[in-house]
Amino acid sequence: MASKVTLQQALGTDGSDFHHRQKIATHYQTSAINKSRLKYCIFFHYILFFIMLAKLSADILDRLNIFILEIEELQVPQPLWWEYIWCTSLFLSFVGLSAVRKNKIKILQQYMIGIAVLGFGSIVFGFIYYFKDVYEYLSTGNTQDIQMWQELPYGVLWYGFILTASQVHGFTLYFSYNLLVAWQTKRTL
Repeated sequence: MASKVTLQQALGTDGSDFHHRQKIATHYQTSAINKSRLKYCIFFHYILFFIMLAKLSADILDRLNIFILEIEELQVPQPLWWEYIWCTSLFLSFVGLSAVRKNKIKILQQYMIGIAVLGFGSIVFGFIYYFKDVYEYLSTGNTQDIQMWQELPYGVLWYGFILTASQVHGFTLYFSYNLLVAWQTKRTL
């Protein structure tokens, strides 16, 4: 049965000769997809860093003896050490991007360990630290015994940040793991 030949088809074929053509190996496809997704996670990590930096700006300016009235009027509560530790996890993004660019398994493993320790470790501490205030606010609605900021429960605000950061770090570790598996598969072939 003859079919109509179009300009996209080679002469003498009806288009059913695609079975012999090469296909991209799945580990290359997996690598490309997860590299892109990991870069998005790193981008969201930067956004969260700038949010945290805005929160820490009052304390940083106080330590530098710089007085800005508008920031002082906000009366931002003093930061805890876990907030600064979480900020150091941003420097790991350069390690992660380097690993992605060069397909280096060892560097990606170091990135994953750093995110688990500095990223997840610090937000788990924040989760535990504010748990009592959040539980009391959500169970009783009482605002007398909990820390408030701008008439909002401070712990609940932090839980919003912690939830977002844990999702970003969780997806970061997931996509990094997928990259490790893809790169290790490539090495065994």
